[in-house]
Amino acid sequence: MSKVGLLLISHSYQLVTGLRELLHQVQPDVSIAISGGSDGGIGTNAFDIKEAIESIYTEEGIVILFDLGSALINAELALELLDKAQVEIRLADAPLVEGGFAAVVEAGIGGSLQEVLEAAEGAKQLQKITR
Repeated sequence: MSKVGLLLISHSYQLVTGLRELLHQVQPDVSIAISGGSDGGIGTNAFDIKEAIESIYTEEGIVILFDLGSALINAELALELLDKAQVEIRLADAPLVEGGFAAVVEAGIGGSLQEVLEAAEGAKQLQKITR
């Protein structure tokens, strides 16, 4: 059975490479694509993001997590460039690391696209330190 895939977008290639490695250790059966950096430097690229989406797209869908504002802009542009049949894609309003962790766990147990999205976005409520 296919699982919901994840796309991690960051202005830093190294950041998403490390995060993908971490998430693969948690759930090796979940497809995770990355798009990070632009032209060897800091930034994001809509065409790179589009290719990353296409590399893991299945009918189960993809949840996209991103780091900073212009990553969202380029993700939205990439979605406009896609084949209109690729509709099962959601942008998560979630922290990249904690949201990615929650999403990969949910995807790994066979969660639906909506459940994976909610798991990622639920990470916004995570309290790391109780004082």
